Order: sequence, then C-alpha cells, then structure tokens
Amino acid sequence: MVFRSEYADVPALDLPIHEAALGEAARLGDTLALIDGTNGNSLTYAQLDGFHRRIAAALAEAGLRQGDVLALHSPNTIAYPAVFYGATRAGASVTTVHPLATAEEFAKQLADSRARWIVTVSPLLETARRAAELTGGVREIYVCDQAEGHTSILDMLASTAPEPEIVIDPGQDVAALPYSSGTTGTPKGVMLTHRSIATNLEQLRPLVPMTGEERVLAVLPFFHIYGLTALMNAPLRCGATVVVLPRFDLAQFLAAIQTHRITGLYVAPPIVLALAKHSLVGEYDLSSLRYIVSAAAPLDAELAAACSARLGVPPVRQAYGMTELSPGTHVVPLSEEQPPPGTVGKLLPNTEMRIVSLEDPAQEVEPGTEGEILIRGPQVMKGYLGRPDATAAMIDAEGWVHTGDVGRADEDGWLYVVDRVKELIKYKGYQVAPAELEALLLTHEQVADAAVIGVYDAEGNEIPKAFVVRGAAGGTLSEDDVMAYVAERVAPYKKVRRAEFVAAVPRAASGKILRRELRDREKAERTEET
Repeated sequence: MVFRSEYADVPALDLPIHEAALGEAARLGDTLALIDGTNGNSLTYAQLDGFHRRIAAALAEAGLRQGDVLALHSPNTIAYPAVFYGATRAGASVTTVHPLATAEEFAKQLADSRARWIVTVSPLLETARRAAELTGGVREIYVCDQAEGHTSILDMLASTAPEPEIVIDPGQDVAALPYSSGTTGTPKGVMLTHRSIATNLEQLRPLVPMTGEERVLAVLPFFHIYGLTALMNAPLRCGATVVVLPRFDLAQFLAAIQTHRITGLYVAPPIVLALAKHSLVGEYDLSSLRYIVSAAAPLDAELAAACSARLGVPPVRQAYGMTELSPGTHVVPLSEEQPPPGTVGKLLPNTEMRIVSLEDPAQEVEPGTEGEILIRGPQVMKGYLGRPDATAAMIDAEGWVHTGDVGRADEDGWLYVVDRVKELIKYKGYQVAPAELEALLLTHEQVADAAVIGVYDAEGNEIPKAFVVRGAAGGTLSEDDVMAYVAERVAPYKKVRRAEFVAAVPRAASGKILRRELRDREKAERTEET
C-alpha cells in the first residue's frame, strides 16, 4: 500500500532560500537572530539581513557569477548564515564542507563540485589552502575572521558595490550542494534546489511549529543538512533566536541551555545519551527546555525515555530523513503527548511512502512487516551532481527514492526504522563510506585486501571496523598500525576504530564484498562472548 500523510498538503514554496529564511528579517529589526554561545556576541535580524546583502554584493563585485559554486568550510559561527545566504543571493550554489576534512578530502569535494570560491576560518586556513593547491581552479579564499593576505567577510560588510539582481528559478537552481554517500559508494554532491529546501520547511511547520519566542541551541553542524534545516533555516524563518556553538562540549552545552534559557533542542543520539546518564547534567538548570528532537541516527526507545524522565520534558521526539530528501520526511509531532516508543514519526505533508519486500522489491509489504522504505514528495533532490547513473539507482522512474533503510509502519502510519540495507556506516550521525576506507587501506604496502563494516561499541555507537588481509610483507602489521594509518589520512569521524586480521575477505564471483557474511560473523562472536 501507499502511505500518505494525514496532514493537509502545503503549497510548494517557490522562493530562493535566502528569501524563504530571511523574508521577515527587516521587519523583525532588533530581535536577536543569532548569539555566539562562547562569547555572547550577537546579530539582530536587521544586521543579518543587511550583512548577507553586503556579502552578496562583494562576492558579485569580485567576479562570482550565477551558477558558480562556493565552498563554505567552517564550524558553526554566527557568520555562517550570512555567508550562506549571501552566496545564494549572489546566485551561487553552496557546497558545505566538513570542518574536520583533510586537505585531500576537501580537494576531492572542490574538484567534484567545481567550486571556484572558498570561505573558511583562520584555524582551518592551511587545510583550505592545501586543498585549493591540490585542485586548482579556486579563484579566492576568504575568511570569516581575520588572516593576513585574505579578504575577510568583515571587510565585505563595508562594500559599496550594488546588490546583484539575480533571477533565480527555485525549482531548478541548486541552493545547497552537500555531499552524501547515498546508499553505497563514495560521497556524491546532492543537488538540493531552493524549492526543495524551502518547501521542506513548510512541510515541517505543522508538526514542529516554531515561533519567535523560541530559543534553539545550534550545536549540530550547519554543514550537515539536519543542522542547516533544523537549526538555521527553520528558526530564522520563524523569527526565533539561535544560540550557536562550534562543537559539542557537554559543560559548555549545558551552560548555554541554562544561560540562554533554551526552549528546544535538535540533537543526535550521543547527546541524548549524555543528557540521560552523565553526572554533570544535574549541576545545571535545564528547566527552560520544552522539547527535544533527535535525528541523524536511530535512537533507542529506552534511552529516549530515560532522557525524558531525567529532564522532566515530554517524550523525546525522533525525526527521519536523509540528505537526498532535503532532509525531512517524518517527525513525531510536538502535539503528540504519548507517541509510541521507538517511532521516528509520521509522514510530513505532501509526502508518500511505500515499504517494499527485501526479497522482491516489486512487492509491497503489509503494515507491520519490515521492508525497504521508499519516499516520494516535493523535497526529493534534483539528483547527484554529474552522476546520472547513481541518481537513477536512487530515484526510480516513478519518482520514488529508494532509501536503503529497512523499516515497518503500523496501521496508523507510525514509522519504525529497524536496520539498513545500505552499506553506509553512521558514526554519531556522520556518514562514513566503507568503500572509501577500503580504498585507502589498499594503499598500504602491507595490506593485500580489506573490508570495512559498521559494528557497535560499548556505548551503542556504530563504528568502522576493518577486516584486513596481510600482504607478503605484512607479517609485523598490527591493529594499531592499521588504525594509525587511516587516522593520519581521514577526518576524525571516519577513523577505523577496530581492526581484525583475516585470511581472506569474503567476495562474490563478481568481486563484490559479502559484508553480510562479516556482519554474521560479528554477531556470532558477540553471542559467544555473552
């Protein structure tokens, strides 16, 4: 059967994302839009509106043209939204870059996206410079703060250049170009149009309404589509105040909730775990919290209940989606007093879902039966940049996105995500592609073959584990050697955290790694241990 949203359809929001998010900014005037949770610096809505327009003018004067790609390489700061919206107002697509990416990883994204402009921060400047050198084609590197020899975003605010007059086609022009591994393979540029991102904000509004009285804490990264939507676009569109933190530090996080009287949290499961169990939580006044939403990875129902009970807030809500879906498709409504434990929510307006058999994808399964989740709606991406075959593998001829996730839906439409068909590993919400780590391991002169799967550590986090076949010269190769080799060459969240030496990697006749055999082996070993 086709599951359809029980909520009334919302009209597509045919606006550029900067207008969708900041359309009321001038009217909101001195209302605080952004507060730096580390030092108290702030921007009003009037300042944010004016600053992003000056940045757009300065970028256009420097030569940025409609259709160019700008790489935004920064942790969360109060400057991030102004740069993002300034770039889109100037006609650029913004490819968001993980601030912990290595120069080599950054260079791959620059080359694939054909980004000609970089905006970074001074602590990350050397990585950005090296990435630009490796790639070629980058015209200029700007900084959000100050660095000798580089134009600062702060300098752009004094620009007297005319504001660019760009005609944007919201349904076709790409606003954001985050990178995702999809169901398999290496990271690909996800083309999200102005319309798909803006319309997803409208789809979320009936289930997770937000007002100007809200104060949300932005600790999840803006470069990730979850943070970009839930912690930047959505609250700024509604006139809320966003308190910004560059990274998760529990004491700083709790102090920000207490100091700024945060009303809503959008987090990932590791933060829910800390809130439920860490002794430090009891030292802070968190009574301002009215709701918590968790997404980006599955959340254990018992952990969610423990967090809710400890903080005295309504049940922790979950949400579901993926980068390719702008990202939201499901959320537990804030109005639902007692949602079923473990559910990721109900369909957003204008969204349809099918659940199909894992053995025969042409067959739909009955409610309550597990299968692969398929989604269709206006939030679906335009496609993968330069990869029509990968796009066709993800989105079928009828417009259904094959998510690669396994779930079941009950008769009332509540969705439960139980597993993944896809090979992607999600370490604390960040995507790690096994194929990327395997390719890297094979560059080691003492490694003959390798396979990587996700396993779970003692805290319930999915982590990358490598199965390694030693080469002829690899007799002394140790587990620590393997992990160190990878750690030196990838961002920290991609590190191999366990390694095991095997005689051979199981492969099909086609050469494809039989990961299920490795997973089954892991499960058998865990069973023996317990």
